[in-house]
Amino acid sequence: MALLDTRGVCKSFGGVQAVAGVDMQVSEGEIVSVIGPNGAGKTSFFNLVTGLYSPDSGEILFEGQSIVGLQSSDITEAGIARTFQNVRLFLNMTVIENVMVAQHCRTRAGAFRAILRTPFLRREEAQIKARAEDILAFFGSRLVGYRIDQPAFSLSYANRRRLEIARAMATEPRLLLLDEPVAGMNPRETVELTALIRKLRDEWGLTVVVIEHDMRVVRDVSDRVIVLDHGVKIAEGSYDEVSSDEAVIEAYLGRPWEPDS
Repeated sequence: MALLDTRGVCKSFGGVQAVAGVDMQVSEGEIVSVIGPNGAGKTSFFNLVTGLYSPDSGEILFEGQSIVGLQSSDITEAGIARTFQNVRLFLNMTVIENVMVAQHCRTRAGAFRAILRTPFLRREEAQIKARAEDILAFFGSRLVGYRIDQPAFSLSYANRRRLEIARAMATEPRLLLLDEPVAGMNPRETVELTALIRKLRDEWGLTVVVIEHDMRVVRDVSDRVIVLDHGVKIAEGSYDEVSSDEAVIEAYLGRPWEPDS
């Protein structure tokens, strides 16, 4: 059974069909890249899986159970986390607070214990902080040391992207959706984050779906590649298979010019 299974998923906005009957299966432990030209429906697909949009038709199954109609918070609790194309952090919170607050969906203390500051609450807070420190340590020196207590707005762009991934990890997902994680990074930062994506699977046991335009990243991390164009899945396979597919080349480069006969 696939961890994520979408069947005939469709979504239109007015007269524009953003996602058109997409079937996609992602098995546990895979890293799958979703690629396609701008406007192909990649982020719209992520928004459907995470409950920001409701599909017009089709099924979205996670661990065999339908998640269509669930609130985004319920989908997060079920075990799906994501990052965004445009970084969304709590900029006035510190680095560690951003990661701690993401664990709210896993806490059990409740309002009553919070008001009374019970021993249970204090133990849970200590556990949350310790887990946040472990997650931040995954990124090496980038988010620890003096940075851990700095506000998020003081971080570089690349470190903001790392922090958003850390915050998603803090929800304890089984499936992590990364929307253009290396966008705006320089070559050295891109290589570093590419290695981190592999470590998310190999060391943290996460299943990962990546939207990415950098084909070097796609080549280096992907078990499979799925190509969308105008909301339609036009190819699926290994990186070598899809990169040589005529339909994929046409989608990216346009239809080859042919002289009038």
